[in-house]
Amino acid sequence: MKPRHLAGATSPPAGPYDADIVILAFDRLAETEAAIASALAQTGVVRHLTVVDQGSAPEVVARLTEIVHGRRDATLVSLGANGGVPAGRNAGSAFGHGRAIVALDNDAEFATTTTVQSAVAAIDEDPGLAAVGFRIVEHATGRDDLSSWGYPAALLPRTGDTFGAVTFVGAGHVIRRAAWEQAGGYDAALFFCWEEYDFCLRAIQRGWQVRYRGDIVVRHKVSAERRVAWSGNRWFHFVRNRLLIERKWGASWPRLAPRVVGYAIRGMRHGHVSATVRAVAAAAALGRAAGRQRLSDAARHYVACNDRAHRGSLQRRFGSVQAGG
Repeated sequence: MKPRHLAGATSPPAGPYDADIVILAFDRLAETEAAIASALAQTGVVRHLTVVDQGSAPEVVARLTEIVHGRRDATLVSLGANGGVPAGRNAGSAFGHGRAIVALDNDAEFATTTTVQSAVAAIDEDPGLAAVGFRIVEHATGRDDLSSWGYPAALLPRTGDTFGAVTFVGAGHVIRRAAWEQAGGYDAALFFCWEEYDFCLRAIQRGWQVRYRGDIVVRHKVSAERRVAWSGNRWFHFVRNRLLIERKWGASWPRLAPRVVGYAIRGMRHGHVSATVRAVAAAAALGRAAGRQRLSDAARHYVACNDRAHRGSLQRRFGSVQAGG
């Protein structure tokens, strides 16, 4: 799906620069306008903003075009339809060549005008970092947005700290472009849910590390508009993608049986039996096509130390639905 240029700069800066900021647009006009304003207010870095529209209503596209028109530090492109979060972020990231790729949800804003500067500094300070996940707080209250907590529940008391991780939350994060290119970006087939975890595993396999930084903050409005509810479609992608990722990394179905049973129980509890069955079948079909590999010993050790050590029993892990749990 090739993006079509709609407004703003036809290309990013010609020479080296610090960061590309990527925002996906799909209606939510008021929230998207605020996200764009937040991105354009960032100081202390040379940055380029790319807004990728994924099928918004004509009046929304017209307003976004008006906002970006004539700017040299921003570009609006359109994919024409919703091809999913991974495909949209891939398109936005590929448009630029800044050494850092900063993503912001279109219902979120950077907490300060120097948030991107702090994010770029975080990866500049540690050449082994592939990505850094930001702290996500509720826009209205400043409290931690628990719906966007993608890490083990045992780490919730450390929301303001820094720790090693095996994923990040898409609402706000930075990726080193060198790691992005080496790992191959996002898997567009995932469409929605777990794409960050999938990317991180490929980066970790290549020797990179991932970190959570509680001092780099994004304020999230948790907009209901265009949000896929925890029913049907969202649950389908949650289950399908998680099982598919395990299959891609060599897990057998017998090994996955406890996870499948856990999803089945949760699906029955919330009335998603059909979605669960479809998700398991889809994971099996896609897994055959995707092929399988195994994590290196070093990568398995990294995952064990930075994720599984905090997870606890399967019963505890399947007791609640988390963004990255």
